[in-house]
Amino acid sequence: MEAFYKDKSVLVTGHTGFKGSWLVHWLSLMGAKVTGIANSVPTEPANFITSQLADLVRDIRLDVRNMDELGRAIRDVEPDIVFHLAAQSLVRPSYEYPLETISTNAMGTANILESLRNSNKPVTAVLITSDKAYDNVEWVWGYRETDALGGKDIYSASKGMAELAIKCYLESFYRDKECKVRLAVARAGNVIGGGDWATDRIVPDCMRAWSENRNVDIRNPAATRPWQHVLEPLSGYLSLACELSARNELHGEAFNFGPPSNQDHSVRDLITEMARHWDNSSWNDISGQSGKLHEAGLLKLNCDKALAMLGWMPTLDFSRTVEMTVSWYGMFYQEKPTSMQDFSRDQILQYCTLAREQGMGWAND
Repeated sequence: MEAFYKDKSVLVTGHTGFKGSWLVHWLSLMGAKVTGIANSVPTEPANFITSQLADLVRDIRLDVRNMDELGRAIRDVEPDIVFHLAAQSLVRPSYEYPLETISTNAMGTANILESLRNSNKPVTAVLITSDKAYDNVEWVWGYRETDALGGKDIYSASKGMAELAIKCYLESFYRDKECKVRLAVARAGNVIGGGDWATDRIVPDCMRAWSENRNVDIRNPAATRPWQHVLEPLSGYLSLACELSARNELHGEAFNFGPPSNQDHSVRDLITEMARHWDNSSWNDISGQSGKLHEAGLLKLNCDKALAMLGWMPTLDFSRTVEMTVSWYGMFYQEKPTSMQDFSRDQILQYCTLAREQGMGWAND
């Protein structure tokens, strides 16, 4: 995979966000020429800043809802590969800013599709939505890519809208033999890892509180989520783009990237495992005090398609996922280095080594 990305022009939207910043770092290590598009740095602190990633990417600041500016930027960059991650990615703010959430997630995606539609060079595009795009009825088996999309809350619905935009552009324009764009959709579960400081997320909330010797309030400890380290879905996105560029049969396909289907862990399980790696950690159960905010109690993904068609499967078990996550924050809060770039790079290389040891095809080169 490293040989594929070397010297490629790669565009990452949302590059200043949690997942986007890790993706920029990984692409840079593989020798890609990376350009990022983002409206701003979304949090303070932020992995993009603490890992000093601005030196590794051409940093373009614009709003993906601005079609004119976005189109000009993409024409200027002339990317070989596009990863679209720019989004309003949090449930609680979607209730406060529903129109911003819908316009960013749905129209932002449509603008990417429109900007790429008349590309004069071959482009491979991986559009990242979310596992929340599924119409979640909380059944006990994992959702497959062919299951119904939809959502009861604004955030989930906005991701469903993005999926509809992708589908209609695919069928209306991108099936044309003259079209030079190949696209695929990636859906991932709840991602954890170092460098996430978004509000109302369990890991950042715990790390902030515990670094200050405070209790952390947890509103839904019984909820089950498909926890995975941030590098897991990113390896899927990178593998998907590599395969998509060479295999026309993947054009228009959607893929789930999540943990093993038998890995069911609640919020309580996650916090308990995190506490094993952090002294003086404690938390409060505030179930029933979170108002009318809708949150699913159970959500699982079936990733058989990624295994069958891409040869992709997760590398890390739950304990290793948590250990890598907490060790990153331990370095940041306790050792206080001037930059987290070297530590983050070492975690990427460690992950690739583990993947090779487990026979993952994407990690072989």
